[in-house]
Amino acid sequence: MNDEFVVKQFNDYLLNEKRYSFFTAKAYITDIGQFRDFLLKEGFSDTLLIDRERTFGYYLNYLSTHKYSKKSIARKLSSLKAFYRYLKNEGHIITDPTVLLKAPKQDKKLPEVIDDKEIRLIYESIDRSTPLGDRNYLIFDMLFSLGLRASELCEMKVQAIDLSLRQIKITGKGSKQRIVVLHNALIREIGHYLTYTRPKLLSKGEGTHTDLVFINYKGTPLTTRGLRVIINKLFKDAGEFIHVHPHMLRHSFASTMLNHGADLRVVQELLGHEHLKTTQIYTHLTDEKIKKTYNEHHPRAKKETV
Repeated sequence: MNDEFVVKQFNDYLLNEKRYSFFTAKAYITDIGQFRDFLLKEGFSDTLLIDRERTFGYYLNYLSTHKYSKKSIARKLSSLKAFYRYLKNEGHIITDPTVLLKAPKQDKKLPEVIDDKEIRLIYESIDRSTPLGDRNYLIFDMLFSLGLRASELCEMKVQAIDLSLRQIKITGKGSKQRIVVLHNALIREIGHYLTYTRPKLLSKGEGTHTDLVFINYKGTPLTTRGLRVIINKLFKDAGEFIHVHPHMLRHSFASTMLNHGADLRVVQELLGHEHLKTTQIYTHLTDEKIKKTYNEHHPRAKKETV
């Protein structure tokens, strides 16, 4: 059985059984292809169907010496672990050589968030008198108020919105669904956008028919790339020359909720995290804010001047 056949089988498994997105599956296949190139170049094997754990150790060392970050190495190892677990389950190999392999310990890095002052500035600076301005205001408010991923916002369908129940059904990673709650201002904004703004944007296209909520200036569905351009422009237009991405608003949503006393498990559900430990990283942001506030305001904590 050749490598091309089993890799194609694995790709189909990721797409059809695991329900991963095209881009996620592509990343897995790219990582596997890079490992196969290593095996051939270094003369370890002419096939991926191997069971020697030591070979993977050599590969991890190779990645490290070629200046790959710990995060990149961990991701590549995760791809290989999934692939070889699949090979064993399908009977292509007898033992899984990646079982005992461990990813390099990651340096702790807190998520980047946007402070409250900058958030307010963006809200205040958006010109809502045009269809694009009205759309951009709603995009910004949904990202910050609902903690959506960029893909979740761009793939949102009109029928997923239920203004009477004050909620939207979101389809997240792995096709898992969750409910996000709408506040009063969002209900008004969405109603106005769907009734007046969206039809105007759609009319710019050539007979475009789509059930996706967000439309670009050409009258076609908004992409995640287009979304990044919009978010950066909002900050630039407000005079905030910082590099931002939509996920920073998701981080800011989580941090804001916890800073205002929200239960961690509620935030987990709203974000669509499968594991609580994924959400817990935001508690570190809250801890840092507590320490910073204490050091700035308690007289005994302030640095003394002589």
